[in-house]
Amino acid sequence: MRPPNPRPSPLRQARLDLGTTLEQVCADLDHASPTGSSGVTPSMLSGWERGRHTTSRRYRTLLADYYDRPVDELFAHQDGATTAQDSPQLVSGPRDLRTAMTDVVRSAQAHLAVAGSRSRDVAYLETIEHALADRPGLVHYRLLFGPPRNTALHAHLRRLLEIRDPDDRSLGMKTLHIGLIRPEQDMPERFFVASEQAAVVPIPSLTSAYGFDSGVRLGPQAAERLLDHARQCYAAATRVETPEALHQLAPSASHHRDPA
Repeated sequence: MRPPNPRPSPLRQARLDLGTTLEQVCADLDHASPTGSSGVTPSMLSGWERGRHTTSRRYRTLLADYYDRPVDELFAHQDGATTAQDSPQLVSGPRDLRTAMTDVVRSAQAHLAVAGSRSRDVAYLETIEHALADRPGLVHYRLLFGPPRNTALHAHLRRLLEIRDPDDRSLGMKTLHIGLIRPEQDMPERFFVASEQAAVVPIPSLTSAYGFDSGVRLGPQAAERLLDHARQCYAAATRVETPEALHQLAPSASHHRDPA
């Protein structure tokens, strides 16, 4: 077993120098935020301090301003630990892309994050449902960028709420997180599926302006970053975790005719 590093990271040392707690830093950041919520939680900040997760550019700037320290100084422990990246692999063709995405879902054991509001692939969505039903401890993040764009995705979200209760803590933690990034938040829509082992990020089709057939497969190091990305997005999102809240997001008739 590797002994713990007795020397705190620069980010943690900056907090210790102020003599403040994780909770107080988050409260201060919330107070300074125009919306009243910075999106930073104590557990998130702890992970950044320990180098378990990589801090995004936005939060690096926020914390650098808070501590009045240079970004390069505060986050040297993160950048030095993540210089080696898994080689991304191109996935080409609709069948290979679906296989790669479903493989990520099937291999997820601890965490599964999915982002996007346009999926209408019923077989893929059912794979997610089966994963949650078969693995009660699998923690799932589902991020929507705007309301669901079609009835297939809306029905999928309803089934997730039937499979899991977001308020349940019988395993000592929350295992279902569904969050909506509203259009007025001005955050571009993103698409990915990530577990603790791998991730797939769809990219514009390399063969057709209307195709959904290309993506990039990423290894565990990049996948962990995307999981943290999902946690940060969820912290800034509106919760959609009751049938009543989901009902308010039912797609209009025009969305039913949207192309895939």
